[in-house]
Amino acid sequence: MRQSMTGFASGQGEALGLTWTWDLRSVNARGLDIRVRVPDWVDGLEQALRALITKRVARGNVTVALRLHASATEPVQDLNEAQLDRVLTAMLKIEAEAMTRGLSLTASSAADLITVRGVMDVAHHQSDPIEVRTALIADFGPVLDSFVASRNSEGAALLDVLTGQVDQIADLVAQADTVAEGRKEEQADRMRAAMARVMDAQDGIDEQRIAQELALIAVKADVTEEIDRLRTHVDASRTLLEADGPVGRKLDFLMQEFNREANTLCSKAQSAPLTAVGLELKTVIEQMREQVQNVE
Repeated sequence: MRQSMTGFASGQGEALGLTWTWDLRSVNARGLDIRVRVPDWVDGLEQALRALITKRVARGNVTVALRLHASATEPVQDLNEAQLDRVLTAMLKIEAEAMTRGLSLTASSAADLITVRGVMDVAHHQSDPIEVRTALIADFGPVLDSFVASRNSEGAALLDVLTGQVDQIADLVAQADTVAEGRKEEQADRMRAAMARVMDAQDGIDEQRIAQELALIAVKADVTEEIDRLRTHVDASRTLLEADGPVGRKLDFLMQEFNREANTLCSKAQSAPLTAVGLELKTVIEQMREQVQNVE
């Protein structure tokens, strides 16, 4: 199944007095770039998530974000004695300085101290990090499945678009072949007329040399090889689109080859109808190249 590099999934979970939400998304990239944002205190979680993603995804800029909180139904707070000691020491210094300056301060209560940042800690980290990691990894599985399904869905739509564009290119190559065949006799007539004018105007001219030059011009104007290569690229594109596994890089390279042959076709056209077909061909190739950038 063809997979796009664009995908999104989210999920929620709750266990061990904690609640969490997942956000998993990706966009196109040259290779696989995984960025993970998870709490530091859950040891080994980032490495485990990277390993799971790497098994399912080959290319793309993938971002994983985990927001982890204590369950609202079980708010657990602990007194941070070290922070309390620092706050009380600071208060004593402030009161002593105020007295030396003749200032009177309002007495502080325990309620005031509790509101000081860091005195009371939300004790989500009291949960066993190993148990939390196990629960999170298990919950991440369905989120990853949904994420891959999202990329597959995008890939299926992308495959339809690319298949249609390959068909367009094939039709335009066939048109180019027809136009090129139709202009052969016209080109031959023009060359014979040019040769006759030169022969009539010059005495003692080397007829063999003129014939060689005309033959060289004919070769330079022949687009048979370009059309044959374009047909080969069309066949290769269809094979890649039907293949299993990541093919984005190969398709991207093939688009460069498509564009090279289309450019040569236009430069050798020497006729308005063939130039028009070549320009249309270049337009479709560029449109396909843009879509290929999203293929895994």
